[in-house]
Amino acid sequence: MAGDDQTTSGTVGTVLRVTSGNFLEMFDFFLFGFYANDIARAFFPAGDEFTSLMLTFMTFGASFLMRPLGAVLLGAYVDRVGRRQGLITTLAIMAAGTVLIAFVPSYGTIGLAAPALVLIGRLLQGFSAGVELGGVSVYLSEMATPGRKGFYVSWQSGSQQVAIMAAAAIGYGLNRALPPVQIADWGWRVPFFIGCLLVPFLFYIRRSLEETQAFAQRTHRPEAREIFRTLALNWRIVLLGMLMVAMTTIAFYTITVYTPTFGKNVLKLTDADSLLVTFCVAVSNLFWLPVMGALSDRIGRRPLLLAFSALTLATAYPALTWLVGHASFGAMLGVLLWFSFLYGSYNGAMVVALTEVVPVEVRTAGFSLAYALATALFGGMTPLVSTWLIQATGDRAAPGLWMSLGGACGLVATWLIYRRREAVPTGAPVPAR
Repeated sequence: MAGDDQTTSGTVGTVLRVTSGNFLEMFDFFLFGFYANDIARAFFPAGDEFTSLMLTFMTFGASFLMRPLGAVLLGAYVDRVGRRQGLITTLAIMAAGTVLIAFVPSYGTIGLAAPALVLIGRLLQGFSAGVELGGVSVYLSEMATPGRKGFYVSWQSGSQQVAIMAAAAIGYGLNRALPPVQIADWGWRVPFFIGCLLVPFLFYIRRSLEETQAFAQRTHRPEAREIFRTLALNWRIVLLGMLMVAMTTIAFYTITVYTPTFGKNVLKLTDADSLLVTFCVAVSNLFWLPVMGALSDRIGRRPLLLAFSALTLATAYPALTWLVGHASFGAMLGVLLWFSFLYGSYNGAMVVALTEVVPVEVRTAGFSLAYALATALFGGMTPLVSTWLIQATGDRAAPGLWMSLGGACGLVATWLIYRRREAVPTGAPVPAR
């Protein structure tokens, strides 16, 4: 009995250590989205608010364009040297970007160097994040006990929800403690400074990770050239994986990073209301992710993926249309909790499914590349596309169309992937050709 308790305690500790980098990544990404208006004024002053905000979201989106490069280069590195060393390296790169953004002076102080340095910081974070999520997901899948992969891997996304809860709580506290003028002037930097203070602690706990047995037992460690060749041969599964991830990454950035901007600029709610909704959404996500990950262990990945991508396709735009016609805190909370249910249920099955369909010899690089491409082309562009859609169409519910597109991508990709897997047991590698 005591041995079981020690094993459980050790497993929980491993999950916390391995997901620590995900926490830092999403903590900073959410803050950048929530304080987009303040960042726009500090680093991207322009003739009008729309242009400044678009420049800010373009910088936000540019970091996602670095993710595929990080996925390929750092993913190959992780598949060659090991999961533990790779995760320490990605954390170091991400921390460098975090520190840079936190301490860059404003445009009024150093001119064009300010937005340039912010962009460099975002690109460093994007390069690191390209493999961070994949490295963590693969590590969790390889250390999971038999029959519980879905549950364990779901905590990769779960750590991101904890980060959003922490960031939203800090932002809510700042809004209560400081007047809007001080927040716009310097207060928005405080959460970023807190992120910097977390870096040494995160390094400390991640350095204690052990290598996974699945990787340690491999007799062949492929060189980068072999990994790139295998990726090229399996381009179809990477492409389908990208489309499968499109659903989850659009939904995630809609209900977290873009929600505060939507609440303030479109629904005209207060900062405190938007932050409280985001906090509740993160709590909801944290509940649904492991629940649905565990359910996918029992009934399979495909039923959940098909059902919730179809529900997203059918309900995203009508739900936002109703919300903009009944703008209030309660209405926003209800719609966003529905979106959270869709996202958490789909993603709880999706992440582990992607680790299962990618060939084992390029598991980190292949997973990371599929995820990075989806995030670069779909999820990371969500704030930018959503802002542009509203401006171009005059329809304040237009971001729902973008989310519906994600549902369509997930539905088609899931059907195609599992049509090729019908004769293969769950968890077995599937040839891409």
